[in-house]
Amino acid sequence: MNIAVNTRLLIKDRLEGIGWFSYHTLKRIVQQHPEHRFFFIFDRNFDEDFIFSSNVTPIVAGLPTRHPLLWYLWFEFTVPRVLKKIGADIFLSTDGYLSLSTLTPQIAVIHDLNFAHNPEYLPFLTAKYYNFFFPKFARKAVRLGTVSEYSKNDIVNTYNIEPDKIDVCYNGITEVFKPLSSNEKQKKQNEICNGSEYFVFVGALNPRKNVSGLLKAFDIYQEQGGNKHLVIVGDAMHKTDDINKTLEQMSSRDKVHFEGRLNLEDLSQTLASAFAMVFVPHFEGFGIPLVEAMRCEIPIICSDTTSLPEVAGEAALYSSPKDLNKIADNMLLLEKDNELRQKLIEAGKIQQNKFSWDISADRLWNCIEKAVM
Repeated sequence: MNIAVNTRLLIKDRLEGIGWFSYHTLKRIVQQHPEHRFFFIFDRNFDEDFIFSSNVTPIVAGLPTRHPLLWYLWFEFTVPRVLKKIGADIFLSTDGYLSLSTLTPQIAVIHDLNFAHNPEYLPFLTAKYYNFFFPKFARKAVRLGTVSEYSKNDIVNTYNIEPDKIDVCYNGITEVFKPLSSNEKQKKQNEICNGSEYFVFVGALNPRKNVSGLLKAFDIYQEQGGNKHLVIVGDAMHKTDDINKTLEQMSSRDKVHFEGRLNLEDLSQTLASAFAMVFVPHFEGFGIPLVEAMRCEIPIICSDTTSLPEVAGEAALYSSPKDLNKIADNMLLLEKDNELRQKLIEAGKIQQNKFSWDISADRLWNCIEKAVM
């Protein structure tokens, strides 16, 4: 088969959740299936690290697509021309975007429908594009993939899609994430917080992640006698004014540390050196940081919404993302109850075994096979 793939999110040193899903699943698929030809379609110059095997042909087409108008032009004009030229048998898009202009069969991996439920979290034109086109993409696709049972059910109910059309391909976890020794933890704590223990959050800074709510809950925790710091890892994405306003009003802002984006090694060390993860977004299709925390053997406090209980299982304490007092109470509870903390860590060691990039790649390949049967 000639399998065309949308690889526009494979950008060196800029991989996010969907980018990591694309990287790990595609790398395994192309290496495990040398009998097929894969055409990776990029919207900019690519890094050779993303050409995973000799059966991959890279194609740079069009302009970088980082705006709704450019998304439309790329998928409706550029991509169809490429698919026709290479004689593609199937087009796989791991970020959910498809072309409505091509007759080539297509598979979309739609990670979540946050934009359908919370359009106010996104820039206006982005939300309009998603909510106009993604229902059409879901119906156009011969098959769909997604990353949790929650997201599958959400797609079924929101877009009226048959459940048998959707395959669940959970996210996985990389080997770089691992626990550290006490000395290694102390070194990282010295580096970040002048030796203090800390809670950690990992994620892009945008309204969906509820960073402002986390900061307010941390202030309550401090007022009630908590003595840990808070470390926030991730780049600002959009609509961060509320985060900045909340930070200015905090009485404990001197104990909040923004580390920005970290490379994988630094991220692993920062996670493994944390006292616990606090991850309380309003909406998640999966929540990769939860599995990373389990792999690093730290306990979790997270939201009780969307896919998060499915992913965290018994390895977390839960609260509504809007219940700031409960989030603060859970932070205090972990600080005071070491037996509970160890119980959550042990549960995480078991829960993490459900998630593997090998399994994710196998499930995505099965999705491809079903589409061409």
